[in-house]
Amino acid sequence: MKKQFSLLFWVLLSATQLISAQSRGIKVGYIDMEYILDKVPSYAEAKNQLEQKAEKWKQEIETKKNDIAKLKEALKTERVLLTKELIEEREEEIAFQEKELIDYQQKRFGPNGDLIVQKATLVKPIQDQVFNAVQDLAEARKYDYVFDKSSDLTMLFAAKKHDLSDRVISVLTRAERRQQMSKKQLKEEEAKEKLEDMMADNPEMTERQKQMEERKAARLKLIEDKKAAAEARKKEADEKRKQQLEEKNNKKTGTVSDTAKPTAAQDTNAAQKKEEKTEAAAAEKEKRDEARNKSLEERKRIIDERKKAAEEKRKQQLEAREAAKKAKDSVKTTKP
Repeated sequence: MKKQFSLLFWVLLSATQLISAQSRGIKVGYIDMEYILDKVPSYAEAKNQLEQKAEKWKQEIETKKNDIAKLKEALKTERVLLTKELIEEREEEIAFQEKELIDYQQKRFGPNGDLIVQKATLVKPIQDQVFNAVQDLAEARKYDYVFDKSSDLTMLFAAKKHDLSDRVISVLTRAERRQQMSKKQLKEEEAKEKLEDMMADNPEMTERQKQMEERKAARLKLIEDKKAAAEARKKEADEKRKQQLEEKNNKKTGTVSDTAKPTAAQDTNAAQKKEEKTEAAAAEKEKRDEARNKSLEERKRIIDERKKAAEEKRKQQLEAREAAKKAKDSVKTTKP
């Protein structure tokens, strides 16, 4: 009876915690330990040294295998010339060396071999730093669960927005960067880190920032295009004014200028300029239409994500209520 009461108590407590978590929304994140380790310079350097050792061990094993193969081949060739005692002696030597080879392989690459031990020794300090960084990050950002994607945990799907790996790497590298900074640089770095954290916590802000940058780039390009068009018009006006002055001078002197009439080359250039202007206008219109369509698609995606998140939250709340109700009913049925 006491065991049943204790079990029911823990069920009710878990259901209460679940309802409490549902009321504020469960935050789940994940990291990729392998990805993080590859980004840590000290681990990459030590890993490279360990791989060089392993390669050297493999070469030693291959040399021993070749030596044994030579002994076997020699015995096969000379067997008819040897006495029974000599054959047995050589066979014992081959068996001894084969056993030594197996022992050496186990020593270097076995389950408790040097490679596994040294790799664990190499990874552990960095893993401890990662675990501490994850714990601080989870407490500061109010995460309920943080999983390791590279572990035995099977993750059938994981949205990129819940990946904390880059933020963990940022936490690990910030302290090292700060040691080499002045007070002014530290203040700038803190402001930068605060902005990065805000944007990481708010994907919508990141998307808005991206859209603002795209609009800014489009405005700058438009200004550049207008400036280039103005310079082209100014150049064309200067050439026209120069041509008019030449014609006026030619009239005064009584000479006929070849520039009085437009040549075939000038007609071709004019037609080409007109065609280029038309193509530029069409390209600009296509670019504006593409940017507008992209903005509409992005807005639709955000709305769909919000709707999906709201539906998921409602579903989780209903499941939590149902679990609490079942637990309450179970308590009632167990009362005498």
